[in-house]
Amino acid sequence: MAGPSLRPHVHWAQRHRELYLRVELSDVRNPDITITDNVLHFRAQGHGAKGDNIYEFQIEFLEPVEPKPVCRVTQRQLNITVQKKESNWWERLTKQEKRPLFLAPDFDRWLDESDAEMELREKEEEKISKMKIESRVPKDPFKHLKKGYLIMYNLVQFLGFSWIFVNMTVRLFILGKDSFYDTFHTISDMMYFWLVRSPLIPAIIQVFGRNFILFVVLGSLEEMQSKAVVFFVFYFWSIIELFRYPYYMLSCIGIEWKPLTWLRYTTWIPLYPLGGLAEAVCLIQSIPIFSETGKFSLGLPNPLNVTIQFSFLLQLYLIALFLGVFVNFRYLYKQRKQHLGPKKRKMK
Repeated sequence: MAGPSLRPHVHWAQRHRELYLRVELSDVRNPDITITDNVLHFRAQGHGAKGDNIYEFQIEFLEPVEPKPVCRVTQRQLNITVQKKESNWWERLTKQEKRPLFLAPDFDRWLDESDAEMELREKEEEKISKMKIESRVPKDPFKHLKKGYLIMYNLVQFLGFSWIFVNMTVRLFILGKDSFYDTFHTISDMMYFWLVRSPLIPAIIQVFGRNFILFVVLGSLEEMQSKAVVFFVFYFWSIIELFRYPYYMLSCIGIEWKPLTWLRYTTWIPLYPLGGLAEAVCLIQSIPIFSETGKFSLGLPNPLNVTIQFSFLLQLYLIALFLGVFVNFRYLYKQRKQHLGPKKRKMK
C-alpha cells in the first residue's frame, strides 16, 4: 500500500503578468508539469527534504492563467514561470484562502504591488526609449538598391572567373601542354575585363600586383605572352575567385553556408603562395627582355640626367612582391582565425 505523497518546498513570487515558482529539489529527473482547469500538477523525482524520492503537489490558482508553463531545471532547483491571462496584481496565489504548508513567499524575488508597478513602468519606458532611438537613426533610402548591386556584382564576377577557369581546364585536357603557350591570346581579353572591374578587393597590394603583371609585364611584351607561366598565373587567380565571390554574394543576403566559408578561408593557404610564385617567375623571365629592349627605361638625355633601367625597377618590385605576399598572408590568416577559430573551439 502506497504511503502519502511527498511534497517539496515551493517558493512563489509574482509580477503583474507572471507568476514565479521555485521548487526546492536538486538533481531533478523526469519532471511532469501540466496545467489543467487552472490547476498546476507537478510530479518529479529528485532530492528534497525527504531524500531522493518522487515529489508531487497541486496548486489551484486564484485567477485564470495560461495553460503552458515554462520550466527551467538547474542542479539545485526547478523554476516554473506561469503567464497570467490578465495583467493584474493577485492578493494571494491559491484559490483557497488558507496557504498550503509547503508553499511560502520567495523573498529573493518578492516585490509588493507598488514596487512591481514601478518595475513594469521602467521596462515600458526603456522599451519606448529604445524605439525612439531606433526611429532617430536615418534609414538609407538606397539600402536595397546597394544590396542588389552588390549581389549582381559578385554574381557576375563569379560567372566571369568561372568561365575563365572552365575554359582553361577544358583546353588543358584537350590540348595538354600545348594549351600553356597560347593562354594569353585565348584568355587575356576576359582577364582584362574582369580584373579591371575588381575595385572591391580588400588587399590593395593584391590589386596593384595583379594589374601590374597583366598590363605592364604581359600586355606590353609579346615575348612573354607565349610563356607557359602565363597559364599558371591566370589559373591560380581564377581558382581563388571561385570561392571568394559566391561567399560575398551570400553574405549580402545574410546567408552563411559553412562548407563555402571553410573553402573561402582555407583554399588560399596553398593557392596564394603558388600564385605569388607564378607571378615571381613571370617577373624573372621578363627582366632580361626589358633589359634587352630598354622598354619603359629612362635613358639619356632627360631632365634628371640619369639612366634608369626598368629592369632594375622590376628587381626591386620582385622583392616587394614577396613582402606583399607575407603581409597579405598574415592578413588572410587573421581573417581565417576570426571566422573559423571560434567554431573550432566550440566543437571541442
